[in-house]
Amino acid sequence: MADKLVIMLLTISPDAPHLCGTPFFQAAAAAAMDVEVEIYFASQATRLLVKGVAERIHPSDNKIKSVYAFMQDAADLGVKFFACGGALDAYSITPSIMIPECTGIAGGASYICRVMDDEWKSISY
Repeated sequence: MADKLVIMLLTISPDAPHLCGTPFFQAAAAAAMDVEVEIYFASQATRLLVKGVAERIHPSDNKIKSVYAFMQDAADLGVKFFACGGALDAYSITPSIMIPECTGIAGGASYICRVMDDEWKSISY
């Protein structure tokens, strides 16, 4: 079994909160199984890294847990969050307004290196 997982968040958006919980829940589950996990935020998904955005949205109508709470669960288990630099520029997101759970900035080449490496499995949302 592979012990490294890379996740690409490309089509999720704060505008569709019902899609935003699952990637972080699955990342946390993998990390709890001692899998090294990295999540790459691209396109509109980078908006989830802005302080307050993920805190205000919930993946279900019961509003028991915010998307940010799911993100924190994953980060607490060691999941690393990487933002696409181009997307940050496109949405005028600067490090000063980003959540502390963001590990750093990494672009497409970093993600492609993970996908092409036989030690890593990948999931895209």
